[in-house]
Amino acid sequence: MSYLARMIPAPILVDVRHGALGDLRKVLADQRISSSGRMAVAVGATYGPVVREKFHHGLPGADWFTVGGGTLDAAIKLVEEVKLQRYDAIVGIGGGTVLDVTKFAAARLGLPMVAVATNLAHDGFASPICTLGNDAGRGSYGVPAPIAVLVDLDLISQAPPRAVRSGIGEIVSNLSAIADWETSHFLRGESIDGLAASLARSAAQAVMNHPGGIGDDTFLTTLAEGLVLSGISMVVAGSSRPCSGACHEISHAIDLLHPGRQGFHGEQVGVGAAFAWFLRGEVDHFHATVDCLYRHGLPVRPADLGFTLDEFAEIVAYAPQTRPGRFTVLEEAALTPERISLKVADFNDHAYVRITQPRITPEGRSLDT
Repeated sequence: MSYLARMIPAPILVDVRHGALGDLRKVLADQRISSSGRMAVAVGATYGPVVREKFHHGLPGADWFTVGGGTLDAAIKLVEEVKLQRYDAIVGIGGGTVLDVTKFAAARLGLPMVAVATNLAHDGFASPICTLGNDAGRGSYGVPAPIAVLVDLDLISQAPPRAVRSGIGEIVSNLSAIADWETSHFLRGESIDGLAASLARSAAQAVMNHPGGIGDDTFLTTLAEGLVLSGISMVVAGSSRPCSGACHEISHAIDLLHPGRQGFHGEQVGVGAAFAWFLRGEVDHFHATVDCLYRHGLPVRPADLGFTLDEFAEIVAYAPQTRPGRFTVLEEAALTPERISLKVADFNDHAYVRITQPRITPEGRSLDT
């Protein structure tokens, strides 16, 4: 019998609104995730005490655990602590570090994981991947995606604005990643999943075309839902391919070559995506990406990330080594050191011109007023 449809392990609950965290116990009980209320709740060391003080009365059956850092050791420590008791589920409340550690621990313990995002810095809160520090630097680990995702806009509004803007760079980079995937499909025969690409593309376009900013609830909702869709697109694809291409290779190279100097992940992949579009020679996509990043106050050029052009050229040259076997525009262009330096300088100049020249609509209306 032929397949009528495929089964996708998507979250059974996605709740993006003000006050979502306050209803956590009721929501989990109603969805039969934790009808007894026996939950392990993992929070970070900095913001965790505030969350616990505000919400622990609403979670009387929960035990609270503090995540010490975003490392494999921290995740294993959480596993050892949580396994001493029986729980229905494990809940991670925090940013990417807390959620990645919690996802890894949930996978090791065989528990459903609930992600409560306190910022929108990247798409990890709904993805089947966690990134943790290890003895070799940082590693990506495949894990089950969260069974439920909550984004409390009250918490998001308290997050550092830079952390929220970072999510814009993360999701905008989807379009460049999909372009890399499609190129690999046509030139190398790599299998491409149309549904995964559609989810990732739609999420990016919704954010890029939204007229609002991070002070606007409708924009934050669109951004949060888009990041969830990005995570689900990776579940569908069975890899990070729909959301990770040359843009992410460049970001990984920054992390490896310049530890301690890196910015937010979404800031780095945003610049990486703009450079990738420039390298492809796709002017419209390059302009649209630069315009979006600049409008939301994100880095556009290497200097905005704190790097000289020579340093950024070294980063671009090293980037393909971060994902061996993944074909992107960096590999396609067969870049020599000399050509990389020329392209980086040209990219920098064109980006500068784009963000400083007046932008006029066909009707003669300025887009900068």
